[in-house]
Amino acid sequence: MLSEKQFMVMTCLEKERRVLTQREIASLTKISIGRVNTIVNQLAGMGFIKCGELTDSGLNALEPYRVKRAIIIAAGFSARLIPISLNTSVSMINIKGKPIIESLLSAIKNAGIKEIIIVRGYLGQQFEQLRTEYPEIKFIDNVQYNETHNISSLLCVRDLLENAYVCEADLLLNNQNLITKYQYCTNYLGVPVKQTDDWCFTVKNGYITKVHIGGKNCYHMFGISYWDAKDGVRLKEHIKAVYEMPGGKERFWDQVALEYFIKEYNVRVRECSFDDIKEIDTFNELKQLEPVYNI
Repeated sequence: MLSEKQFMVMTCLEKERRVLTQREIASLTKISIGRVNTIVNQLAGMGFIKCGELTDSGLNALEPYRVKRAIIIAAGFSARLIPISLNTSVSMINIKGKPIIESLLSAIKNAGIKEIIIVRGYLGQQFEQLRTEYPEIKFIDNVQYNETHNISSLLCVRDLLENAYVCEADLLLNNQNLITKYQYCTNYLGVPVKQTDDWCFTVKNGYITKVHIGGKNCYHMFGISYWDAKDGVRLKEHIKAVYEMPGGKERFWDQVALEYFIKEYNVRVRECSFDDIKEIDTFNELKQLEPVYNI
């Protein structure tokens, strides 16, 4: 198993696909140049780097960290986006001439993730138009989308959660680099805030200890998470267990690992900024992003 800093140096080299100086690696990874020197020597001794480039052995060592697939949850109806959501699935609403969901799809494709799954429900046939540009998409229909919260969408794909991104479809991704080919461990995106009234995380030493609505000195939660192989297997069983509990169908899927079974997971927060990503929650927010809806 690679250390996290070894992983960071190797994925930096893989992404850049050119010989980098140690100073360049330090700048790109935010690791001190002295530490980079040590790590490069370690990786060279392991046969993973030669002459400043990844070897075939190095690429093979990264394979356990490769993202296998991206799952996009796009089944629900958003009452807060009425009137536009009466005739259009939220993630298919156009902003600057393209459906919101395309900001995720383009990032996933550019990262080299081959398997893309969209869980659809409300106005599901509208998603068929995406096949023109993204023929690799596989659709899974959640027939219970109108009777439960989004936990039923995860139940539909619970066999596919290993080494997988799970993304909410109502996110406008401004920073495409938030989706990467490799991930080191299970994590959620979050923005550090002094106070929020929205869904957020309490974090200790980089790990999520609690998920709740509203808080101070916490992380605003964004619906892009990654589940490594071990946690994907656990989540498969835990999703089903919570769904079958009394009232379980009314839960959000995020609560499974971050509330009901939180002691069995070590979930990192992956820090980002409000400039990187935006969540389209209300019609007023949509109008601010796309002036055409002000008419």
